[in-house]
Amino acid sequence: MNLIEAKDISVSLGGRVIVDHVSLAVGKGEMVGLIGPNGAGKSTLMKTLVRILRFQSGSIDLMGQPIHRMDRKILARKLAYLPQGQEVHWPLAVERVVALGRIPYLMPWQDLSDFDDQKIREAMTCSDVLPLARRQINQLAGGEKALVMLARALASEPEVILADEPVAGLDPNHQIQVMQLLKDLAGKGRGIIVVLHNLTLAARFCKQLFLMREGKIYASGDPQAVLKPENLKVAYGIDARYGHYEGEFFIVPWQRI
Repeated sequence: MNLIEAKDISVSLGGRVIVDHVSLAVGKGEMVGLIGPNGAGKSTLMKTLVRILRFQSGSIDLMGQPIHRMDRKILARKLAYLPQGQEVHWPLAVERVVALGRIPYLMPWQDLSDFDDQKIREAMTCSDVLPLARRQINQLAGGEKALVMLARALASEPEVILADEPVAGLDPNHQIQVMQLLKDLAGKGRGIIVVLHNLTLAARFCKQLFLMREGKIYASGDPQAVLKPENLKVAYGIDARYGHYEGEFFIVPWQRI
């Protein structure tokens, strides 16, 4: 059974079709990349998968259940969403930000239990932000903030994580750190969908890619199949250089066509 599956999804905003009959699925232990040029519909699709936006046709199932019928609290326990450009301006300690991930398990005004504290600590340890626990998040660097927000998502113990451009604006060190962490989480049985503009990272870390163009899935499959020259020419108007290193396929976007 797929952890999350979208079938023939269409989404219109302001009378314009943004996502046009898109289908994709992610199974347990899989990390898939959603790629495509700006305006292709990637972020709209992600927001639809987490029920922020409504779809006009098709269906979305989360762990075999129609997502639109699920209680929001149950949905928040099973599905974590990391939107792009997460700016945090409140002067909260990192451990308090990560604790927000436990809200789906609490009743109104209920205090955190010892079990909640344990899950918060585990999430910070997994994301390598435990040493930052007492720091204020608005004083952290961009890469550190990205890891803290990922820790907050992990604190809710989700089965599926949707990350929209989680490495945008990060230096190469933190880009690799975030991508490796997401891949490790998939290796532990979670399903991951990640939106990426960095094709080099997409090819290296994702098991499968979905290339969107003009609201549709233009190509899907393993990275070598999706990132072939003719697809890059049509979708991006670029060509690339390809190679293998230590048995892994890589791609470097090279020039505009």
